[in-house]
Amino acid sequence: MIRIYYLFIALVLSFGAFAQQRPAGGAPRGGASMTGRFYGRVVDASNKGIEAASVVLVTMRMDSVSKLRKESIVGGMLTAANGDFSVENVPAMGQYTLRVTGIGYKTHEQKVQFQRPQGQADPAAMMSALDRDLGNIKLQVNQEELANVTVTANRPQLTMGIDRKVFNVERNITSAGGTAVDVMRNVPSVSVDLDGNVSLRNNTPQIFVDGRPTNLTLDQIPADAIESVEIITNPSAKFDASGGTAGILNIVLKKQKRVGYAGSIRANIDSRGRPGAGGDINIRQNKINVFASANLMARKSIGSGITDRVTTGAGAKSVLHQDDSSTMKGVFGFGRAGFDYFINNRNTITISGSYNRGRPNSFNTTNIRTSLSSAGNPDTLLLTGRTTDAERDFRNVGAQASFKHIFPKAGHEWTADVT
Repeated sequence: MIRIYYLFIALVLSFGAFAQQRPAGGAPRGGASMTGRFYGRVVDASNKGIEAASVVLVTMRMDSVSKLRKESIVGGMLTAANGDFSVENVPAMGQYTLRVTGIGYKTHEQKVQFQRPQGQADPAAMMSALDRDLGNIKLQVNQEELANVTVTANRPQLTMGIDRKVFNVERNITSAGGTAVDVMRNVPSVSVDLDGNVSLRNNTPQIFVDGRPTNLTLDQIPADAIESVEIITNPSAKFDASGGTAGILNIVLKKQKRVGYAGSIRANIDSRGRPGAGGDINIRQNKINVFASANLMARKSIGSGITDRVTTGAGAKSVLHQDDSSTMKGVFGFGRAGFDYFINNRNTITISGSYNRGRPNSFNTTNIRTSLSSAGNPDTLLLTGRTTDAERDFRNVGAQASFKHIFPKAGHEWTADVT
């Protein structure tokens, strides 16, 4: 009798436990249901984790309104920086689809479910089965999305910095084939007189080349060798030792730093038939950057002037008429070469040299006609002629070694130069 009583109690408990189980694809019918989690890592073809990939776990459930099975989201998340994900609180009973998407990658889908342990219902085995590792999920690159990507940008001709204005010479074609004097005529805030003298805010600025004082004059620097001109109206303490408190015009010469090979060849002829040519080359491999540039140009300038002056006094009058004409011809050459050694991303050693030579010849003619008249005296006519033929030959050779250290804070650097 006692055995029948215990058997009846066991059957009632078994039926109650069965009633608490959640049917596949349905909602629990009372009591707490068992839940687990799926976890893993999303990686690319090189097994590197993909950050911010979307991981969604879905299942098919019966819609009470339409009486049709529809897709329902069980859980989801975005992957961490290393590609890890973990979808928790997933009902143990059910069949699911894991859907993984990422920008630039093909969508990945796979069927997942919890595996029931075989044999005896060991509690440890049950808990382990509800914590399933899906391993590495590899996404394939979507070649169609990444087939054609073109990025283009144009630098403006004038940009404003914190302490300077930067004039982009490469976009100013009017100064091509000329000298730095022709460039300065197009730079805002800079005035150039007929003799080529430059002034900045009614003061004579100091000329720098690549951030350092130079003994080159503006007419000795070809315009084709200039990348940009920096107008520094209020020099900082960095330039005080160089006497640049009246303003600085910093001429930045062309030098590429892109990895690989780069170069250009140019030729021009001016309105008076004088030719010019030049070229640049740049080679960067690993930590070495070698650069060189050369320019050769012939120039001819013609000028003329007329002066009329009348002077009157006590019974006397003087009339002066003067004609001036000048012609300047010359050949100018400029060469520069050097290399950069990049110790690391913040430290660079640069060694460079330059050679500049020119032979301008000028021919000036002046004719003066003076007429003098006074009361009681015959008129006097004076004719004066003057001719000047001048030859000039200049040569400049320079070498420089510099070291630059860039600090982590933007705009902070330390430099040392030997010239």
